[in-house]
Amino acid sequence: MGSISTYKDLLIWQKGIQIVKEVYLICKEIPKDELYGLQSQIKRSSVSIPSNIAEGWGRNYTKSYIKFLKYSRGSLLELETQIIIAKELEFISIESFNKIQNLITEESKMLNAFIKSVDK
Repeated sequence: MGSISTYKDLLIWQKGIQIVKEVYLICKEIPKDELYGLQSQIKRSSVSIPSNIAEGWGRNYTKSYIKFLKYSRGSLLELETQIIIAKELEFISIESFNKIQNLITEESKMLNAFIKSVDK
């Protein structure tokens, strides 16, 4: 693996961007009357994942960085809950749900491992 000189080199940030892109595609399935409801919440929580990773990196202080990584993990779990709600309400297809759920699971494992490594 190459050296990490910016937050954009972090796989957790890259996976976060991938999640945002997938979420925006999935949101096209959600009914228009949910534009300012669930759809908006889903988009915000997804964008918050890589944003908190970047913000924590910019703080340049380990304790602060860990705090923002945990915020990112919280946003990831918030997104997962909202996606489950969208599936239960039949706003999104099972295929879309499974695709984003797999990305969420991967990101969760990566974030947990990264938080542990930074915290050492």
